[in-house]
Amino acid sequence: MERVLIKHLPRYENLIAAAKRYPDLDPTAAHAFLHLLRAGDDAIHSCEAYLTEHGLTQGRFVVLMQLLKKMEDSPQSHTPAELADMSGVTRATMTGLIDTLERDGLVKRVPDPVDRRMMSVRLTERGHRVLQRVLPGHFRNMARIMSPLSDGERKTLVRLLTKVMRQADPRPDKCGAVGAASPAKGARA
Repeated sequence: MERVLIKHLPRYENLIAAAKRYPDLDPTAAHAFLHLLRAGDDAIHSCEAYLTEHGLTQGRFVVLMQLLKKMEDSPQSHTPAELADMSGVTRATMTGLIDTLERDGLVKRVPDPVDRRMMSVRLTERGHRVLQRVLPGHFRNMARIMSPLSDGERKTLVRLLTKVMRQADPRPDKCGAVGAASPAKGARA
């Protein structure tokens, strides 16, 4: 999915003025939300630029990381369906990612020894070497992006973003309501 970069964020005063026309517009919520979108987009763009230098896309990198984790935790590999679920993409998208990774010699499909109809995906030695070359710079880039924040600020950011992620999660909550939440303090019901 193509992202649209929010290049120039509206000034807070403009959001206050817009709220007079659109009563459902909460200026503080919109201000925070737009900054969240911009920060996320800038961070992803930075990561993608680095990965592109190494011939990878974000999707291919995620698959390789899932396989690296599995490779280090246990000798078994993942099925394409498991990888799709873990990565949050469709099975068709995962098939395309695996196809290109296999074409480049970074992964291989292996028939299940018990059920030949089943396939699993494994990281090849070449795939492992690519990750060993890419990961140090990737980790340095992550640290660079987060460097303006102290450890305490980072922990606070994680706590706050976790709250936002829970609220944004489209999956039904325990009560079965999608995206349901109790009204915020002071919010109109």
